[in-house]
Amino acid sequence: MRILALTSWWPEPADNGIKLRIRHLLRALARNHEIHLVALTHDGANTSQRQEIDQLCASAMALSAPQKNPRRRDVIASLWHVQPASVRVRWNSQWSAVVRAQAAALKPDVVLSIELATVVYAYEIPGVVRILDDPELVGLSAWHRASSAPGRLRAWLTWQKQRSYVRYLLRSFDACSVVSDAELDLVRRLAPSDTRLAVIPNGADISGGTGDWGEPQPDTLIYPGSLTYRANLDAVQYFLRDIFPQIRQRCSGVRLRITGRAEPEQLAALPSCDGVDVLGFVPDVRGEVARAWCEVVPLREGSGTRLKVLEALALGTPVVSTSKGIEGLALEHERHVLVADTPESFADATLRVLARPELRARLSDAGRRRVAELYDWRVIGERMNDLINKVAERRRRVAPGLQRIGNA
Repeated sequence: MRILALTSWWPEPADNGIKLRIRHLLRALARNHEIHLVALTHDGANTSQRQEIDQLCASAMALSAPQKNPRRRDVIASLWHVQPASVRVRWNSQWSAVVRAQAAALKPDVVLSIELATVVYAYEIPGVVRILDDPELVGLSAWHRASSAPGRLRAWLTWQKQRSYVRYLLRSFDACSVVSDAELDLVRRLAPSDTRLAVIPNGADISGGTGDWGEPQPDTLIYPGSLTYRANLDAVQYFLRDIFPQIRQRCSGVRLRITGRAEPEQLAALPSCDGVDVLGFVPDVRGEVARAWCEVVPLREGSGTRLKVLEALALGTPVVSTSKGIEGLALEHERHVLVADTPESFADATLRVLARPELRARLSDAGRRRVAELYDWRVIGERMNDLINKVAERRRRVAPGLQRIGNA
């Protein structure tokens, strides 16, 4: 089939979770289908960042546009609109025109919208199978966790608006795929009864975890994640302020390495600590993760499932995480990872891994096997292929006059 994929991220460099998901789903789809990608980027895509995508896709277009955030007046005005303020403010007329032109020229069988930001453009393509991937609702549904009454009210209003918008959207989509059972429960309450739903989790590249990265280095911790993402910044601030000093007090030689993009204002917002190496963006973070004795994931907010956890386990690097950090993943405390939700218990768990090579080896082996069993991208990608095939077949049976699969 001919698939038009719409994304709000260019997949390379794959330096965050959604880019990794897009890249691996494109790889899987390209094995069976003809893929045409239209991506809206925030910082462009140079030649080196196009090579693999150009090989995977029959065509790939990257349109650069600045990231716009809604102002207070936009939020107030959204009370009279179906679309949330963020959708209306970020609507891009150039991208809309390109999507319409590509659809008219290609006559795709399927339009795959990855994340909610792209859905508004899929509406403009008539007579095709529409699939929404990864609407990311779990984080917004946790409005009650806001720390103040005004914050909870704002979060509740945002959640109500987003929920209403997704319910409206799904009336025009044949299928929706989500990353976890928790997300599935939320979407099931909003989708029409005839919308096909599927869990297509995030994963890890099992075959990519077998490189010669060198031996793990004792007393080294790593946190891989762009600090430009608020949840990552909060996690690192929490770790450096409340957890790392406890670890260093009991084991003074421990060092933490932080990888990922960071602007000067994010670096300035980090608590000052000895033993911290901020590496910035690393083109291939696998070597850094594989050489770390342990990965720490002290996340307290955000949504989706954490590819950084799965990637570390695939590389054989044990993980100490909060419950939030492994949310939606079939991982067991003390078997595949260590889970700790207070600064004291997090420090204790990390020190256990640092001090006990046999514990590290046990967690490493069990974690790698768990990821290979449930989260291999090659298997997950086939789930997306299966979903597309089933939805297209149903459309062909129900309305053969509307859509002929395999048209030119």
